[in-house]
Amino acid sequence: MEDMQSINVPPAGESDLFLTTFGHSVTGPGHRYGPAVRSYHLIHFILAGKGTFQANQHTYCLHAGQGFLIEPDYQTTYESDAKEPWTYIWVAFNGSRAAEIIASLRLSQADPIYTCTKEQGAKLAAYVQDMLAHNSFTLSGRYYRLGLLMQFLSVLAEAQRDLLPPADNNAYISHMTNFIRTHLEEPFTVQELADYMNLNRSYVTTLFKRYLHCSPHEYIQNCRLTKARHLLETTTFSVESIAYSCGYAKSDSFQRAFLRKAGMTPTAYRRQQQSSYLQATEPPSSAEATGKKHAKKS
Repeated sequence: MEDMQSINVPPAGESDLFLTTFGHSVTGPGHRYGPAVRSYHLIHFILAGKGTFQANQHTYCLHAGQGFLIEPDYQTTYESDAKEPWTYIWVAFNGSRAAEIIASLRLSQADPIYTCTKEQGAKLAAYVQDMLAHNSFTLSGRYYRLGLLMQFLSVLAEAQRDLLPPADNNAYISHMTNFIRTHLEEPFTVQELADYMNLNRSYVTTLFKRYLHCSPHEYIQNCRLTKARHLLETTTFSVESIAYSCGYAKSDSFQRAFLRKAGMTPTAYRRQQQSSYLQATEPPSSAEATGKKHAKKS
């Protein structure tokens, strides 16, 4: 016996990642599925109860808070406990990137079990319920469910974090500087940058000083002001508009920072650059032109 909500997604052409099925099941005592072989990657998560999962001639005894992976072309069987039957959710997906994504999560058929915290499990359940609530096969529905799949996978990455290979310091710097350069219009703080990287703020400061010889705040300010100089030189945007475009919440803050760095206000800097450009492109006077002609004759 099984009380199941399930959606099978019709194929929509080749893709690097796409859902094939997802659902929620409340099973009866001893409910069994398999032996069976799938053609897609299938991830279960147990919400309540207990059961067993058999793969690779091994039997795993599992309970709420745990989950298991089934990879394509492997024969597996799973069975609900006779006294505490399990309730579980699942998502299945395929595509050219599917195997790469599974490997990045440090899951495989040789090591198929993972464990989530209560909060993480609640997120997984919410994502699947949201998929079930948006089961239309329109283009917008397909993209919506794919977004939920990516959030589902992000929770698994968080749950498996201790098993994932640590990034080296150069990789941290590369990720942080790339984040800064592509988010300059947003008024984020160093603490928010550290939170994004899941690093301690003091460690972020240590990395910047070691590899870039400045603090994170100084690096962010330098990037913002470099962008501001470029906009002052090449656009007619107002100073206030440039301030917001470079991540300053207030025009006054931008003008003070620019004055400290450039030794002049943004308006004065723009005038200076415009004057230099006009001088460089201004045609020579008649006296200068005559002088050049005499120089050629001599």
